[in-house]
Amino acid sequence: MNSIPRVSIITPSFNQADFLEYTIQSVLKQDYLNLEYGIVDGGSTDGSLDILKKYDPHLSWWISEPDQGQAQAINKGMARISGDIIAWINSDDVYLPNAITQAVTAMEDYDVDLVYGDAITTDEAGYPLNELMFSDWDLSDLLRFRVICQPAVFMKREVWEEVQGLNSDLHFMLDHQLWIKIASRFKVKHIPSFWAAARNHGQAKNVALAAEFSDEILQLLTWIETDPKLAALFEEDQNRIKGGAYRLSARYLLDGDFPARAFKQYCQAIRFWPSNTIKHWRRMVFTLISIATGMRIRRFRRKTGIPHVSDKERLRDWPGLNFPKNEYPTK
Repeated sequence: MNSIPRVSIITPSFNQADFLEYTIQSVLKQDYLNLEYGIVDGGSTDGSLDILKKYDPHLSWWISEPDQGQAQAINKGMARISGDIIAWINSDDVYLPNAITQAVTAMEDYDVDLVYGDAITTDEAGYPLNELMFSDWDLSDLLRFRVICQPAVFMKREVWEEVQGLNSDLHFMLDHQLWIKIASRFKVKHIPSFWAAARNHGQAKNVALAAEFSDEILQLLTWIETDPKLAALFEEDQNRIKGGAYRLSARYLLDGDFPARAFKQYCQAIRFWPSNTIKHWRRMVFTLISIATGMRIRRFRRKTGIPHVSDKERLRDWPGLNFPKNEYPTK
């Protein structure tokens, strides 16, 4: 019998052959020994199946069949796993070195039910863009739409089962609703360590379907307001909850190049929670410039070089990451 907890990782995927192999490699290169890794493919036709067949000897299992979206795919995969600790990573993201080991250690050291780390974002080619550094947020923060980075989250299996997994009616904010449900019943903990890289690319949902993403944020706001377990908390803190929702909605609209709609949402965010919204003044300035000039927001983005992560040397050849030659980590 193994003395360390079994960890099960799921990757949902559909027509992501350009990135899928990097995701698989980032899981297989983890240093955690007791690992189950399964992939739920939605019936891809772009060469993904060739990649799955290539890695078949190294995967615990994989399936490829039509599904009704990401939530159903993840729920289906989670129903097959056997791990004590579980997570999913999408097929355009990657884990960073030692992420799983650090997550398991943190969960045991702090005696919590869910842990989340920090992350970096990369462009389509894997060059780092930004650092996503979080804080030790609780239920009230999540209700105010402070979002954490999904691939940097690990949880106990019984937690997932208790909240009955993902809501298959959601397609964009499904993970944030899950975090809220978990934080309302269990202990969560932030670990200040970089565990994942999230890829920004033109086909990513938060870019390609930014308007739909924004609409679902407001749908989730209505759910918070009307859910019997959360309604009282909403009543006590509704201005900040609404302000957070509109601010996040504006962010996605701006990233999706809908500056006029983003500006309206920023105005709503200022109305409900001005002190927090003003902290994002740079994005509001970008919104106005984009409206006035027609310039796309991506023109303003700037690579930050090597993020401040531990064990930089190992990132030199890490799957899915690239650095300009003059910025490679050196010994």
